[in-house]
Amino acid sequence: MRASRLMSLVLLLQARGGMTAAELAKELEVSERTVHRDVLALSEAGVPIYADRGRGGGYRLLDGYRTRLTGLDRTEAEALFLSGVPAALREMGLQDVAAAARLKAAAALAPALRDAPATAAQRFHLDAPGWFAGDDPPPDALAPLARAVWRDRRVSAVYKDVLRVLEPYGLVLKAGVWYLAARHRGRFLIFRVHRFGEISVLEETFDRDQDFDLAAFWAEQAAAFARSLLREEITLRLTERGVRMLRHVADPAAVPDALASLQEDGTVRLAVESLPVAFSQVLRFGPEAEVLGPPRLRAMVAEAAARMARLYADPDPPP
Repeated sequence: MRASRLMSLVLLLQARGGMTAAELAKELEVSERTVHRDVLALSEAGVPIYADRGRGGGYRLLDGYRTRLTGLDRTEAEALFLSGVPAALREMGLQDVAAAARLKAAAALAPALRDAPATAAQRFHLDAPGWFAGDDPPPDALAPLARAVWRDRRVSAVYKDVLRVLEPYGLVLKAGVWYLAARHRGRFLIFRVHRFGEISVLEETFDRDQDFDLAAFWAEQAAAFARSLLREEITLRLTERGVRMLRHVADPAAVPDALASLQEDGTVRLAVESLPVAFSQVLRFGPEAEVLGPPRLRAMVAEAAARMARLYADPDPPP
């Protein structure tokens, strides 16, 4: 732990030119006394670090000194690519590794470019969780699964009360929910991480299928899941404006087939999750859509339209 902190201290000074003891203490999350002890230890080890006295002073490295500690190890290099998703790193237990990687990368930059990470961070931020999501703790299974994913280790896990041995290929964070892509008995499947019970990372490793593409697999599975929810079909007659509204009202997975079914008179067949969902969608069209079928949905919309007409029968409502 101390060796990592000493390395981080040197890299901070190399990247920023000079820092006060208070700044270093805040960055390293230690006391100023610890910073002074660490500086003394580095000096005794031959690192040319010195203190500037007076206003604007602090600790600095001798001009021209370059540490050779800037090489990234595999774990740091992999974590560096996730550095734009701090919540994900924190939940997987990789925040310290990523911080070390960022320092090494910053130290390796030319002096004129060392403000680039801070400049980018001030201008772009990825907020992965969905709106109104609670600040829930990460699933207990996430950290061991993340370790297994990084090391290509099989896991023994209880999922929905069934014990399985899985080959964990990758983790996906979707709208604040974690999913695991894993191979089970030769098939690639998706598992929701919070549904795992007891889990053990096994010593045995597995050989990854080099043709497996996590992003492409997730996109295919997500599309298939979205289509599987569309169990009903309704028929509408849309105005020209209604056709333009279709992409904003209907489920995205249903839009391509609906547009392909579009007739000259505006008739379309639209896949929906259920009649109640279809009812809410049709109301959003307002007068730009007429329900042709099924009869039950047409009756539901007709009743709603009649009630709305009664509400607005008097153009001047009472005060």
